[in-house]
Amino acid sequence: MSIMNGRGAIEPPPKTRSVHLEDIGAQLEVRRHPGARRLTLRVSRTRRAVIVTLPLQCDLDEAGTFLNRHIDWVRARLDSLPNQVPFEEGAAMPLRGEPHMIAFTGCTRTRLITVDRPKGKRPHILVPGAKEFAANRIVRWLFDEARRDLEVSVTRHARLLSLKAKNIVVRDQTSRWGSCSTTGALSFSWRLVLAPPFVLDYVAAHEVAHLAEMNHGPRFWALVKKIRPDFETAKQWLQMLGPDLHRYGPSRSRAH
Repeated sequence: MSIMNGRGAIEPPPKTRSVHLEDIGAQLEVRRHPGARRLTLRVSRTRRAVIVTLPLQCDLDEAGTFLNRHIDWVRARLDSLPNQVPFEEGAAMPLRGEPHMIAFTGCTRTRLITVDRPKGKRPHILVPGAKEFAANRIVRWLFDEARRDLEVSVTRHARLLSLKAKNIVVRDQTSRWGSCSTTGALSFSWRLVLAPPFVLDYVAAHEVAHLAEMNHGPRFWALVKKIRPDFETAKQWLQMLGPDLHRYGPSRSRAH
C-alpha cells in the first residue's frame, strides 16, 4: 500500500508521450487511457508538468487544440506554483525541517559533504569538488542521509510491532512518500529527509504498519497510533506542506 500526498493510490500511468513546452517552462505529458471518456487537463504541483489525458480514439492534434484552448488556465496554474529551488551556490533548503544554506567549497582533497553550524547563522551544507557535479553530489548525499534516518525509524517501529521489513529502498519519486510491497520491501522518497524528523518517522511507522495490514482499515490505523500516537499532526503536515518539498533538487539541465 502507499501514501499518495493526501490522495489514495493510483494505478500505473498509461503510455505517455512527453515534450517540453519552452514558452511556459513546463513538461507536457500526453496520456492515452482506455478508461478516459473525454479529454482532461491538469497541472502536477510536484513535477511542474502539464498532463493531458485523452481517450484512445483521440489523436494528438485534438490534444494540441484542447491544450491551446486552455493555455491561459495552464499559465495561471503554473504561475501559482512556488518557485523551484535548484541546488546551487547560496540556495536555501531545508534539512530535517531546519533551513540550511548551500556552499560550494571547491575543495578537491575530499568528496565528503559536511554541515557547518556557524554561531549566530543558519547551518551551511559544505559541498566539495567541482561545481558542475555539486548538485548531483548533494542529491546522493541526501539519499544516504534519508536512508540512515529511515533505517533507524523502521527498525524501532518494526520492533514495537514484532515485525520485520525485508529491505528498505530510497527512491526519487513524486507520487508517493512511502510504499510497502507484498513481499515486505519498504520504499521511501528521499525528500522525507528535508521534512521535520517527526514527519519522516510517521511515514516509516505508516509503512511498517502495512507489513501487518495491507489496507487503510481501522486495524491498520490502530497499529499506526500504537507506535506513533501523534500521527495526525504529521499526516496533516504532509498534506499541507509536503508538496513544497518537491521544489528542491538539481536544475532540470542536470540529470541525476
